[in-house]
Amino acid sequence: MKKEKWKLNIRRVDVERMLILCASALVVALALRQDDAVTTQYQDILENVPVVSDNSLLTPADTQPTVVYYQDGEGYLVPVTRRVDKTDGIAKATLSLMVQSSANDLAAARLGLKTTVPEGTAFDLDISGGKARVDLSKEALNCANAEQETLMVQSVVQTLCQFDSVDEVSFLFDGQKRSKLTWGTDVSGDFDGKSLNLESVETMAGTGSVQLYFPSSSGRMLVPVTRTVFSDADVTTAILELVKGPKADSGLNAPLPKDCGLLGVNMKDGVVTINFTKQFMDAAQGENSVQSLRAIMFTAAQFPGVKEVKFAVEGQPYQPPENAQTTFLNQDTEIMTYYPGVIEID
Repeated sequence: MKKEKWKLNIRRVDVERMLILCASALVVALALRQDDAVTTQYQDILENVPVVSDNSLLTPADTQPTVVYYQDGEGYLVPVTRRVDKTDGIAKATLSLMVQSSANDLAAARLGLKTTVPEGTAFDLDISGGKARVDLSKEALNCANAEQETLMVQSVVQTLCQFDSVDEVSFLFDGQKRSKLTWGTDVSGDFDGKSLNLESVETMAGTGSVQLYFPSSSGRMLVPVTRTVFSDADVTTAILELVKGPKADSGLNAPLPKDCGLLGVNMKDGVVTINFTKQFMDAAQGENSVQSLRAIMFTAAQFPGVKEVKFAVEGQPYQPPENAQTTFLNQDTEIMTYYPGVIEID
């Protein structure tokens, strides 16, 4: 009798296990069906993203770096280094990444940024003798306002001028030369890309300009700003201006403490050594130390002949951490590693 009861209990347990397994299988099936629906909904976007953000499946020989210019929430153009499949038409391929589309908008939004060229815009590009003539299709005339027109024009100019074969850029729209766009933006002349995110449009005789790199309000990006100076536009002047920090209403962060002083800048055989007061260590060891150090290095490296940037504190050498040293500005893969998630911009 006990033996039969023991067998009955075993059978009851088996039945319960079968019921649990069946219920689990049903839950999994429903979940997979839901995942299939989601995958189908976004499949076109995911399959058509032209840039490889995770290079684990590709070797460096399969891709090449290029710089794409996006718009941030403060109205600045922000350069982002991305790796794309190798192609002979890299300039045109880079321009296409800035056109509004599901894939491009998603790639930019992952970095908290926006694309700058109206949806559907196509490019015809001719580069000869250091000059690029770019013909944008009629869709480029569909900017929402004058600010968007300016950002579109500037982002195209900056993108093309990154290439050694381009010194100046001229525009055609739908095959025609235009003096102004829909909202009045002047596109009549040649553009050289030397005034990215210009702080002030006022210039005077005897002035020059330097490009300064400031951390964005979120600290995720370095934003290049062009500042007018009333002295020689050299590496010393640039670092002095960087120490002053961004304009109060800029929405950008200062890379150095207010009480940090500059003791000297020396350049020899392509090596720039920048000597700061001890307050520099507050930035070098702070929460945003990597961006602070990179802001200094990129600001100094803009000048011809600069091959290396070194630091000193009160005359003593300072070695920055390895992760602060890079030749690529705002790498998309690095930003997504340390700052994952999508940020919406109004």
